[in-house]
Amino acid sequence: MPHVSFQLLFPISIVAGFVGAMAGMGGGVVIIPVLTLLGVDIKHAIAISILSVIATSSGSASAYIRDHITNLKVGMFLEMFTIAGALTGARITLAVSPRPLYIIFGLVLLGSWLALLFGSHMLAQTGPQDRFTKWLELEGSYPDQVLGETVHYKARRAYFGAPLMYVAGIIAGLLGIGAGAVKVLIHDLVMGLPPKVSTTTSNMIIGVTALAGASVYLVAGLIDPGLAAPVILGIAIGAFLGTRLLVRMSNQAVRRFFLFILLILAVEMMIRGLRGGL
Repeated sequence: MPHVSFQLLFPISIVAGFVGAMAGMGGGVVIIPVLTLLGVDIKHAIAISILSVIATSSGSASAYIRDHITNLKVGMFLEMFTIAGALTGARITLAVSPRPLYIIFGLVLLGSWLALLFGSHMLAQTGPQDRFTKWLELEGSYPDQVLGETVHYKARRAYFGAPLMYVAGIIAGLLGIGAGAVKVLIHDLVMGLPPKVSTTTSNMIIGVTALAGASVYLVAGLIDPGLAAPVILGIAIGAFLGTRLLVRMSNQAVRRFFLFILLILAVEMMIRGLRGGL
């Protein structure tokens, strides 16, 4: 495995943490492409990335909870399904060849981008709450600094969101990215959560999901401490900076930023997969 200097990887990791916290995706969407470009095998990059996802979540989730934006009930309910999925996905990664991982990575991001770009009005976020979601009491409110008021909302279709979160967990464990892109998508389009709540709740869930997947990679010996140290430190700093900016942005700005990052990374990884990882 090629040596990557601390001086190079640390500032890159800060940027990755900032992007991850802002978009609710986890820093892995930046770290994996960068590490593979630097010559690191994609399976090792995935293992390091999944640690960075834990750092991103740790650096940002606590701040979002303190600001009363994260919905803890929604997050804790859905975590049960993402943990099971992450364990499944990590074991799949250990069994397959590297090339398909690039393409799957790109397809997941591109699919999320298309669904958010064209499907934001496919599932209405208004109307009565279904009985199951109401029974779970999945609703809440948060103070919006941009609007200058408290926004009240109710989640919907928890019965549909739960199995989809298992699939999101598989993607998280498979690709080491936290699958925040998919989780935000499910929160937004399926469960009808506001964008800020979607992003912040995703940040909490991805850390727990990543912890489950990381245990599999740790046992397999794919985690390099020399790469992990600058990544985790940089990601944590970047995630903290990202949280400070997100609470001051409008929901529309958060969505545009999210879509921009998704498109760039999806195209880059798919091209590399079709070229054989080069």
